[in-house]
Amino acid sequence: MFDVTATKDWANCSARASVTVDGETLLNDVPVTYLLFLEKQLVDLHTFISKLPTLDPSETWTLDENTDTWRTEPVKTTRTKKVPRNHVLAEATDKHPAQVQVYNEDVVVGYWTKVTFSGALPQRRVNELLGRVQKLQDAVKYAREEANGTEVVDRRIGDAVFGYLLG
Repeated sequence: MFDVTATKDWANCSARASVTVDGETLLNDVPVTYLLFLEKQLVDLHTFISKLPTLDPSETWTLDENTDTWRTEPVKTTRTKKVPRNHVLAEATDKHPAQVQVYNEDVVVGYWTKVTFSGALPQRRVNELLGRVQKLQDAVKYAREEANGTEVVDRRIGDAVFGYLLG
């Protein structure tokens, strides 16, 4: 166990590879332990980006330079109020009261203009970011596999440790 662990740790010290995406080297001679860390961080980043809020596709959005957010076109709406009205079915006579039916009439009480603002991202941008993260994940995985292919030298640490302890 001492020999295997020592061999693995010494190999990890010398196992290195470069991370290349689309023919461009982003990172040179990265240690394999850092590549493992980077792989895990990129999985977390991919999860984060995939959960970012996106703009509602049922709306037409434009970038508002003043607020640096997305906005919809103004939509004009009205607000109504139900007002009870009377409809006389039969006029009153000296022998019978009037027959009246109550109904509700919708009366406009105001006009509103609604503009929706959002700080969410367009789905196209989220997909672009996810694609970039995926490319980098693939490049890091390839670099880690390349670094793990480094030739190792067997270390004999156990003999020295136990020779001293039991000697």
